[in-house]
Amino acid sequence: MKLTVWTYEAPPHVGAMRVATAMEGVHYVLHAPQGDTYADLLFTMIERRDHRPPVTYTTFQARDLGADTAEIFKDAAREAYERFDPELMLVGASCTAELIQDDPGGLAKALNLPVPVVPLELPSYQRKENWGAAETFLQLVRALARPREGARDPDAQPSCNILGPTALGFRHRDDLEEIRRLLARIGVRVNAVAPLTARARDIARLGEADFNVVMYPEIAGPVARHLERVCRQPFTKTVPIGVNATREFITEIGALSGLDVADVLAEGAGRLPWWSRSVDSNYLTGKRVFVFGDATHAIAAARIAAEELGFEVVGLGTYSRELAREVRAQAERLGLEALITDDHLEVEDAITALAPELVLGTQMERHIAKRLGIACAVISAPVHVQDFPARYSPQMGFEGANVVFDTFVHPLVMGLEEHLLAMFRDDFEFNDSAVPSHLASEHAVARPEPAPAVAEAAAPASAADTAVLERPAEAGVGWTPEAEKELGKIPFFVRGKARRNTERFAQERGLASITVETIYDAKAHFSR
Repeated sequence: MKLTVWTYEAPPHVGAMRVATAMEGVHYVLHAPQGDTYADLLFTMIERRDHRPPVTYTTFQARDLGADTAEIFKDAAREAYERFDPELMLVGASCTAELIQDDPGGLAKALNLPVPVVPLELPSYQRKENWGAAETFLQLVRALARPREGARDPDAQPSCNILGPTALGFRHRDDLEEIRRLLARIGVRVNAVAPLTARARDIARLGEADFNVVMYPEIAGPVARHLERVCRQPFTKTVPIGVNATREFITEIGALSGLDVADVLAEGAGRLPWWSRSVDSNYLTGKRVFVFGDATHAIAAARIAAEELGFEVVGLGTYSRELAREVRAQAERLGLEALITDDHLEVEDAITALAPELVLGTQMERHIAKRLGIACAVISAPVHVQDFPARYSPQMGFEGANVVFDTFVHPLVMGLEEHLLAMFRDDFEFNDSAVPSHLASEHAVARPEPAPAVAEAAAPASAADTAVLERPAEAGVGWTPEAEKELGKIPFFVRGKARRNTERFAQERGLASITVETIYDAKAHFSR
């Protein structure tokens, strides 16, 4: 057994809790010792839900191990039913309780409870959280869902199920609303959503839809394949994160539903395409990016970074071993070798070796990037409380693409600002030890006096001084008209500094005149 401080995924019984907590009228009886109740914190503190998960723990103690722990489970299950009156019960064991080899499914069956009871067998030492959520969802569908009876009414509006959103999912709540809007705009009726907001009767009627929309393959993939086999329902293969993927998703929905989606495609693609074309090329183009997360979000982020924002993806990986093949395929398209691991130390080594300018990862990579001084944005679970914003913040659909643009670009220093920071890093006013300008009056005494040469350079505060800064160089280096025009594009408050640095650059190299190329060579020199 390997011990680690951080893990990307919790044990599979936490995945089962994500499904139970997402649904309504469901209760989960978990055979678990004292201490395993920590899982409640994930939902009440991280996700900030207004109620605790619908879970009853048996909370047996060490002294109970010498007695009958099976009877403790039966009492807990019976009392949970009487207290919460659920429509459906899930029963299972935590990783620790698994070792004592009680049989929660068999014990619950012996109680003859008057509601459906779905036993969960989740091998805690071989599997992880997302697999636990997928397996729980699959067991629910196998137990309750049935194929549609009779032929489909040819005049009925096309319908679909939306599969995959759970509790404690990264932006699942907002993604679901965005998908609902897209389907409504296309003209597809939503038959059921599961697991989020679903009741047992909603699971039972999944077979009535014409097709399924798979939002998160890690969780909904096994269910979609089961329904395709049993209920003859095709399902979507494209996850609509990013403009291009959203367009492909809409086209796929049109093919599955038989509806014309030309108007929806013609409505536009949000602001991402225009914004990504409008910003300074230094802002986006060629930025070296490392991507790591669950498979769904890592694949989508790598595609957006490469196709829609002009980044150079230098690393791509996932901790979702069940979908490693899909991530490897995406990495191969980008000319990379995928990093498939759940060891955060391997991920840290990869980031350190590649030295990217931006990391798109999880909460784990956020810590790593901060320590290495690299810009970072969170794109996937595991996440922190701040990744459950109160505002509407989807990742999917065209509005999600706008959110993704902000998420990816805002951590970067704007190209012009980056240039200015480099040029001014030794300036008396902008160096690291300078007091912020808005505090100058209160801290005037504490500020160090500038050196005479610097003080002379610091003099411009009036229009006349600015004019002095903008006059041609007196050191014998002339400016071509084109270079003067290019210099004029730089904001006035830094133009003098840019002129002085460019002239110094030209003098040091013995140049007789300054051209447009000299300006940018100087910029590149001082930006190093």
